[in-house]
Amino acid sequence: MNATNEKKKVVIVAMTSNMLLDFAGPSDVFTNANRCLQAAGAAAGYEVLIAAPTNNRTLKTETGVEIRCPYHAMEIALPIDTLIIAGNDFRESTAAALEDFYNWLAQVSTANTRRIASVCGGAFALAKAGLLEGKRATTHWDLSERLKKEYPSIQVDAHLFFTHDGNIFTSAGVSSGIDLSLAMVEADFGKDIAIQVARKLVFYLSRPGFQAQFGNLLPVYESENMATKMERWLRDHLHETLEVERMASEMNMSTRNFTRVFHRETGMPPAKFVEKLRVEAARKFLEDTDIPLERIAEKCGMNNLVSMRRIFLRHLSVTPSDYRRTFRSALKDAGIEDLLIS
Repeated sequence: MNATNEKKKVVIVAMTSNMLLDFAGPSDVFTNANRCLQAAGAAAGYEVLIAAPTNNRTLKTETGVEIRCPYHAMEIALPIDTLIIAGNDFRESTAAALEDFYNWLAQVSTANTRRIASVCGGAFALAKAGLLEGKRATTHWDLSERLKKEYPSIQVDAHLFFTHDGNIFTSAGVSSGIDLSLAMVEADFGKDIAIQVARKLVFYLSRPGFQAQFGNLLPVYESENMATKMERWLRDHLHETLEVERMASEMNMSTRNFTRVFHRETGMPPAKFVEKLRVEAARKFLEDTDIPLERIAEKCGMNNLVSMRRIFLRHLSVTPSDYRRTFRSALKDAGIEDLLIS
């Protein structure tokens, strides 16, 4: 446990038009850490400040709740210990109102802030301020392609719950902000305190940052993209052997030209695309049916359960059986299947 009795100033900037959990989750972690530390007789802990990115200190969230924050970011003096940008506001209509915030954020650096972090779309705010230039980062899987496109210097890994490059931390969507905050508490005050906080929140401490997000493995392509044209045919033939030569023939192209064009338009070779498509199909069976794993492996062209397990671990860092347990219908698990929509 950290020996210092000085409280660490944690500033959470709650961006407008986002989910409450983006900032409420990390705030609950740090405030509950204070309770656990107090119960352990430690004077140390966190001073948690929730700040709005606009001068009026008001947040309008996607939930319809309007929140009045005690601070706006621009009145908080540097240095601070930990800065977390929770979510983002991508609306053009609010861009002018956020100019002062981005000017303030541009003054933040590793010289005056020990840890700089983001939750979900907050990575875009860090990127705009130049804090992610040339660094490894993650964000919500549904925003990862946009982050790559708008900031090509960032090494975006869309599959992680959270990651860090130096003292710049980024996390994926919503609940992963809790994962990241628990990791910070553990780094500051030890695993015992972090476990106590996780228990209070009825949350897992054991979701490491490298565990995969369960977003779509394949990005959404334009309608004229070759992958879009091939996908329906491939889904109907996943149980079969899908060699590149056969795919090229379906598109009336030579194997060499098909491979070249496919890789250029999708960013991956045909074989990798097919493997990801097989995983996506298998995931749907695991989520929606009780079909045995061996049969799912056959239906999706993964040959057998051993091969399916290896492919799942490679793409999702989880076994098929664990994935099924994670994403089974909560109603079915509770024994109230009659509430399921048929």
